[in-house]
Amino acid sequence: MDDVAGGPAAPRPLRADARRNRAAILAAAEAVFSQQGTSASTEEVAARAGVAVGTVFRHFPTKDALLRAMMKDLLARLASEAAALISHGDPATALFTFFAYVVEQAAAKKTVSDLLASEGIELQAGGPVSTLRQELQALLAGARQAGAVREDVGTAEVLALLAATSDAALRSGWDRDLQQRTLAIVFNGLRPALGAGARS
Repeated sequence: MDDVAGGPAAPRPLRADARRNRAAILAAAEAVFSQQGTSASTEEVAARAGVAVGTVFRHFPTKDALLRAMMKDLLARLASEAAALISHGDPATALFTFFAYVVEQAAAKKTVSDLLASEGIELQAGGPVSTLRQELQALLAGARQAGAVREDVGTAEVLALLAATSDAALRSGWDRDLQQRTLAIVFNGLRPALGAGARS
């Protein structure tokens, strides 16, 4: 029903129990899809959340809608981590810290790898996607300004390296030591050659 002004009525806020169910479903979805990938069933999500599958579909009419909501939350958390590093981190190291954080998350959660590779679900441009890209661009700009990253490295290259490294970490089951050794090699490739790009 439209409101008095003729526009669409605002959606009613969820009741407390409905909010709890929605949060439980999203948490269960992340756990299930992180372990099994986005091909896992909605029934498995419902069982993990401790609700009937009909409850899942009342909140998320399709599996695609559930995946979109879960990925949106994941993107928002990654963007928040990047924003915190921009605000409080050292520009010379913040990009590398974020890169390592994402790879560590991807090694444990298949959803991160799927998200970076744009597999499993299509996300509309804008919103959290644009926010994460903007935060990554800001991290990269800060690293360049600090002379910590080569001038010819762009956001597209960083995203490509993130996707490839995260997928490898997941599929090959990299432990923390292998992650650190591999990232050291990747980061050395991103840094300027000695004496080329250092700023006073």
